[in-house]
Amino acid sequence: MALERSTALRGEMLLNEPLSGYTSWRAGGAAKRMYKPADREDLASFLAQLDPEEPLLWLGLGSNILVRDGGFPGTVILTQGRLDSIARRGARGLWAEAGASCARVARAAARYGLCGVEFLAGIPGTVGGALAMNAGAFGGETWAHVAEVETVDRSGVVHRRSRDRFEVGYRTVKGPGGEWFLSALFLLEPGNVAETQAVIRGLLEQRARSQPIGLPSCGSVFRNPEGAFAARLIEAAGLKGVSIGGACVSEKHANFIINTGAASARDIEALIRRVRDEVKRASGVELQTEVRIVGEGERFL
Repeated sequence: MALERSTALRGEMLLNEPLSGYTSWRAGGAAKRMYKPADREDLASFLAQLDPEEPLLWLGLGSNILVRDGGFPGTVILTQGRLDSIARRGARGLWAEAGASCARVARAAARYGLCGVEFLAGIPGTVGGALAMNAGAFGGETWAHVAEVETVDRSGVVHRRSRDRFEVGYRTVKGPGGEWFLSALFLLEPGNVAETQAVIRGLLEQRARSQPIGLPSCGSVFRNPEGAFAARLIEAAGLKGVSIGGACVSEKHANFIINTGAASARDIEALIRRVRDEVKRASGVELQTEVRIVGEGERFL
């Protein structure tokens, strides 16, 4: 890793840290190194001193990722609970750092009398992850409300980027290479506090009715194909309740794979492959994964 101690770092470095405790699937191997930055200045110093060839993995709530059982052979940077400030900016702006949870952003907007991002309450991730994949729920998408972002590069240099610097699509975002999201400024509409909070409560109730909340999963495993729903295709292929090892297709929502208690990353990835193959045979549709799969170990995808 070759860190040069030219500037004292204030964050926490952990070696061979198991990632199962940081991911919502509660499975997977260890990170060779994990760094928990004290704040954004400490993060910039850390990146500036890091070997430019060091593999990096940014991790928030760990809700849209599967780390293979062999672990991650580089450095994981944990933003959760660190880079998580939220503040109002002007009459319509809401600024949030990458480590802030989407649910906190939705609730903060409502308290400030702003509306438009109520859907974020149903996304079990952080702002950084939502920006990276244009996360969405209940018909809303993250980038529909982004005015500008801050990014940081491998040298620790912070950049301010306008919305038009990014090519945004369904669960895809392309922008300047070699940069990661630090924060976003959302431009929202004025709203009634009580009404907006009621909308959030309603969306969360809907989510609880339709999704296996409280069980270890990554959220939706597959993207919805154009003109169709992945969950319906999986259910039509008779895959609800199908399992490999400790991984099982949810009976409540077929686009969720849950860890029943002892699933390995191998079990989960093998089940993802089985679902994709059987849906292709049954419907002719090849599902594309929404979840990001990283690390070393046996590969099925």
